[in-house]
Amino acid sequence: MKETKTRGAKAGSKLGVQKGKNASKGAKIKRPPSAFFVFMEKFRVEYKESHPNNKSVATVGKAGGAKWKSMSEQEKAPYVEKAAKLKSDYEKLKAGQVEEEDAASDKSKSEVEEEGDNDDDGDD
Repeated sequence: MKETKTRGAKAGSKLGVQKGKNASKGAKIKRPPSAFFVFMEKFRVEYKESHPNNKSVATVGKAGGAKWKSMSEQEKAPYVEKAAKLKSDYEKLKAGQVEEEDAASDKSKSEVEEEGDNDDDGDD
């Protein structure tokens, strides 16, 4: 029997961990959404409730884009603030991940130096 692949969200996508080809390089943290995409999360739910028969993703995107453009800066402010908070959290996680990678690379450098010291003892 032939196995079929299902489309949809990957299990790790909610966790912000990338799977696939780049997984062997280490876990990658997903970039935070912009204010528009924070707005679209809420807008999609509202649009789906008011238009239950709509199956088109493009229609929802166009309606969300039109509403976003028509909103004032005051109406956009809560989404901008939430996006800024998500970005600061992302920067903290990214800084922690860089520090961990630096610590791991320092360890491997010292292991390489120790191996290099052992090679000099043999043929002199």
